[in-house]
Amino acid sequence: MMQGIKRTFDFVASGVGLIVLSPLLLLVAVWIKLDSKGPVFFMQQRAGWQERPFKIFKFRTMQHREPEAIDQHQEPVVSAGHDPRITDAGRFIRATSLDELPQLINVFKGDMSVVGPRPVLMEQIEVVPPGYKKRFSVRPGLTGLAQVRGRRSLGWLQQLAHDAEYVDKQNLAFDLRILLLTVKIVLTGSGIYGEAGLNWRTYRDRLNGKPPRDSDVEEAMR
Repeated sequence: MMQGIKRTFDFVASGVGLIVLSPLLLLVAVWIKLDSKGPVFFMQQRAGWQERPFKIFKFRTMQHREPEAIDQHQEPVVSAGHDPRITDAGRFIRATSLDELPQLINVFKGDMSVVGPRPVLMEQIEVVPPGYKKRFSVRPGLTGLAQVRGRRSLGWLQQLAHDAEYVDKQNLAFDLRILLLTVKIVLTGSGIYGEAGLNWRTYRDRLNGKPPRDSDVEEAMR
């Protein structure tokens, strides 16, 4: 029942959003095209419901590279400073979270929900401890609990803890609260960039081939 209501809300909200925001989406698309070479959208494979892969839509904010040419295990964390990979237009688009708006298409299609754990890279699945794979039992979201509690300033394990908490607590009232908090986060521009020492790649290296453990998340939240 809950999932049916939520899917109806997602379908209606994303459809209305795409219509209302279409002038803004068009302006951003033209700016990206004029600013640098490459496509308007950056499409990348992410892990969705039950770890099923899907193509996520984002406005391109970085110099164009084919997603298949990017080694996610070696890719440096995008920094808040003058990262040469980010385009001039991309800096503003990222700062205002406009790059995420095309994901309304994913919500409309049913790949994503308006609220839920953020979709992770396929490569990140291997560093999700068993007890926290419950994050894949719901559709990934355009925004989520981890986003309103720190966004990319949170460490990988902290993000997983908030994702699991969302799954346990999810209901429509909780979703609406997260949406309201998201507006505040977007307006303040907080948590856009993360730190190299907190990311999933660092955790993977620390594991050194060992399986991820639930206790690692619990320790990170102390």
